Amino acid sequence: MKITDIRFGMLRVPLKTAFKTALRTVDKVEDIVVMVHTDEGNVGYGEAPATAVITGDTHGSIVDAIRHYIAPRLIGEDIADLNRITKLIQGTMEKNTSAKAAVEIAVYDLWGQLYGAPLYKLLGGGDPVITTDITISVDYIDKMVADSVAAVERGFESLKIKVGKDIGVDIERVRAIYAAVEGRALLRLDANQGWTAKEAVYALHALEDAGVRLELVEQPVKARDLEGMRYVTERVHTPIMADESVFGPAEVMDLIRMRAADIINIKLMKTGGISHAIRIADIAGLYGIECMIGCMLESSISVAAAVHVAVAKSDVITKVDLDGPSLCAYNPVDGGVNFNESEISVSDAPGLGIREIRGLEPL
Repeated sequence: MKITDIRFGMLRVPLKTAFKTALRTVDKVEDIVVMVHTDEGNVGYGEAPATAVITGDTHGSIVDAIRHYIAPRLIGEDIADLNRITKLIQGTMEKNTSAKAAVEIAVYDLWGQLYGAPLYKLLGGGDPVITTDITISVDYIDKMVADSVAAVERGFESLKIKVGKDIGVDIERVRAIYAAVEGRALLRLDANQGWTAKEAVYALHALEDAGVRLELVEQPVKARDLEGMRYVTERVHTPIMADESVFGPAEVMDLIRMRAADIINIKLMKTGGISHAIRIADIAGLYGIECMIGCMLESSISVAAAVHVAVAKSDVITKVDLDGPSLCAYNPVDGGVNFNESEISVSDAPGLGIREIRGLEPL
């Protein structure tokens, strides 16, 4: 099975409610879909969002990176030679991790199709049912409390609370949500780099002293501030998770050496795809460090790939934040992974199991 062509489409799916963080506000998924075609008629699907404030990637840069740099090196390559293909993808250019991820996802999809097995089984197997949290966007306190209660009533047992806009209001937000859902859901805070190190310690001490028990706090300080991450990690009881501070395996090693975080958040759009995500999980496992697997604002195409990785690496990936499809107003994908509120289940269809993508605009 050899690669003959790589094509593109634009997928636009409205969100149920606006997605608000300390960095941005978004009301719909607008992602580039990549379709890798082969000489046997099989098509592999991948996807990449434009998350310029985090990865630096835009729609234009994703398409150009694939069309002019990645695709020319892959035409004619045999899907069976997976390691060679992933090495070619990663070596085409610096950064551009979302573009690399989209192509890798499509190639891994084809690899599964080649051998007639769901991707997670080829990656090591596992229980094909996992549970995700759901994001509560930053907003007025009453709105965030209402959204949190509604999520719990829908069956979500872990809530990811966006904070990082105003330290005093953030503390009140979390205390109010905790009081409303205590005993029914775990709280994960995501500051999206919105605090300084001292602000983070102040806020977490205030919450801990008030009896608020948090499962973790994600990326409290700026991505490059590893000293700040370590400062916070050393001074609070709440586990600290690195997200934007960690893109690839080398950064994981730096973070581990510095003891700058307790948990690592793996996202395919940061790692450049599945191959480096697996390496990160393996490195973390060697050091006994837990990982979460997360996503950007993505549909069930690329999130399906993350689900397969989570299932296969569940010994290390103990936390799941793959709520992108749950935030969408509808699922444009026929086949693939089944997203049912907090429960995500994988079928035995080959590869990612995607049969069709509705509403795709050709590019």
